[in-house]
Amino acid sequence: MLRIGVDIGGTFTDFAVWKDEGHGYVDIGSHKAPTSRPNFADAVKQGVQDLVARYGVAKDSPILVVHGTTVSTNAVIERSEPPIALITTKGFRDILGIARLRLDKPVDLFNRRSIPLVARENVFAITGRILADGSEDMHLDEAELLDAVETAVARGLSTMGVCFLNAHRNPAHERRAVALIRERFPDVEVMASHEVWPQQSEYERAMLTLLNVYVKRLMQGYLQDIDDFLVETYPNAKLYITKSNGGIMSAAEARELPIHTLLSGPAAGVTAAHTLGRYLGLDRILTFDMGGTSADVSLIDGGRPMITAQAEVGDFPLMMPVTAVEAIGAGGGSIVWLDGGVLKVGPRSAGSLPGPACYGLGGTAPTLSDAYLIANYLSPKGLLGGRVALDRALAEKAFAPIAEALGTDVVAAAESAIDVATSNMLAKISPFLARLGVGASDLTLMIFGGAGGVHGPILASEINIGRMVVPRLPSVFCAFGGLVSDLMHDAVRTVQGQPLTEADIFDIFATLAAEGRDWLKRQSHEGQVKETEFIHLADMRYAAQSFTLSIDLSTVVAARGGLDAMVAAFHAEHARLFGHANPDAPVSIDTLRVRTIGRQAKPGAVALAGSGLKPEPLEHRRIRSGGRWLEDVPVYAWRDLSPHWAGAGPAIIQQDLATILVPPGYGARVGALGDLELVKD
Repeated sequence: MLRIGVDIGGTFTDFAVWKDEGHGYVDIGSHKAPTSRPNFADAVKQGVQDLVARYGVAKDSPILVVHGTTVSTNAVIERSEPPIALITTKGFRDILGIARLRLDKPVDLFNRRSIPLVARENVFAITGRILADGSEDMHLDEAELLDAVETAVARGLSTMGVCFLNAHRNPAHERRAVALIRERFPDVEVMASHEVWPQQSEYERAMLTLLNVYVKRLMQGYLQDIDDFLVETYPNAKLYITKSNGGIMSAAEARELPIHTLLSGPAAGVTAAHTLGRYLGLDRILTFDMGGTSADVSLIDGGRPMITAQAEVGDFPLMMPVTAVEAIGAGGGSIVWLDGGVLKVGPRSAGSLPGPACYGLGGTAPTLSDAYLIANYLSPKGLLGGRVALDRALAEKAFAPIAEALGTDVVAAAESAIDVATSNMLAKISPFLARLGVGASDLTLMIFGGAGGVHGPILASEINIGRMVVPRLPSVFCAFGGLVSDLMHDAVRTVQGQPLTEADIFDIFATLAAEGRDWLKRQSHEGQVKETEFIHLADMRYAAQSFTLSIDLSTVVAARGGLDAMVAAFHAEHARLFGHANPDAPVSIDTLRVRTIGRQAKPGAVALAGSGLKPEPLEHRRIRSGGRWLEDVPVYAWRDLSPHWAGAGPAIIQQDLATILVPPGYGARVGALGDLELVKD
């Protein structure tokens, strides 16, 4: 079977290829093409055709395409879709405007609340009430509901979400409302909150529902385009989509619940890092994925990716279990600019068109990639083996106004831009790690993405990380994540305020696990799932606290431990994160969750034999570092470096698809799987 992983970035669309189960990680192939804006599917379809032809695969052979997409994410951030409506409980019409009463920058006197996704006039409050215990207080006013929908349709609104109070406990009113709307208004796209994510917190639940319907028609068209192409061209091809929780789902599921795709690209990169970490025996990893538009960091601790239910997309909360990723608006295409004489980098990006000035495609704004070229980190011969030419003169011309305004030369201005970008990263990464109770010096930095190999080592030397790993295919590593992702489903049950016995908890866990098994059956074909795993989680807190911690109770459940063991696990995690615990305080359980994982076949970790040869550098180049030029820095071709080769920094190691900077004070070594390891002297 030919397996193709796809990841769309702001500048390039990446492909990773696994020919069959007889080949291992060291045989994974790659492909890269400029992202096709605005029709992102065109690059995907062309790339699949190119790879099928390259690998000599018959058109009727089984082909698995796993696709990570930013289409839904971009639509939310840009708010590019038509207006939608919200139907909610009477008395809650202002739920979107009030939100959680918090400002994201409370010390900024000019800060303003984000504009709600749905205008107030398009929020319709309907009589009917379900109480917190799930009982009905007032009947649903069906006539009022239908009048509201008719008004919305008359305004040209054909997409709407339904979120009633306490529907996570009893969705009867939501079910009835959706049934009536679909019966009377068949052209209206409608979904209810219990169909998307049935958890407490009405504002966050409403936002999940609205985000899902907001991008649903866009994603249906986009995925249908790719699916139709595959069916017509390759009759035995199957399309899967990566999920924000690090797993994958069928294209049919993604068309119904595109909310699960909002962080799919970054999550796939973390999944790839988790897999490579297992190959290399690493269980504490800080991932650093830097592409053309942004840089994303995440943590793998104890051999498991960190998950969170507090992510955000654009201005909106994403209250469901997703891979914890911290996004930083600094990528290779990030524009360098001045704000009243202060040097800034990003978050605006030059994208793939016109791209950085040095690409020669019409871009005139200075970017980080231009700074890298001026500092001589990038080859003047260009990227992608010379297929993308780089023009140093254009880069210097773009930086000239910045240099003039700062009273310096273009080299110093470019180096300052790199320093500012590094500072931006540190400002995000340091509190991210502090929240998770982890010290940077204890971690291995895994670097990937088109620009990661250049900036990751600079960041590591600043943040005091002594060990880095660069995967053998760093610029398409997120696409590789698609190849090694498993089918994954999260199920939730809100139990806040309910008296719970040990038997109740085990019964709920069993019900949620059964839901996961049924989901796996619908998603997979015979023989696809090699093993099924269940992770049992509980959102717990001290009774007087307003926030919860997600506690992994899998070990307790496997041992049939009781409530005391569950509470002890919470105390231990609280002590780890905050340095203290109160074993005498009462503990509450708000939600129970089960993550079901359908393990699939993955490439094996077969070591390569070293040749023992000592390759000569391709050239020697001077590079800028620490405010001075370093002369005669060796530049190696990665393809010439066999396993166990070792060298000292400063050095440059080049691939067609990536450039890796070995800073002064670090040594470089090629591992047995062909990956590059950088270690501080």
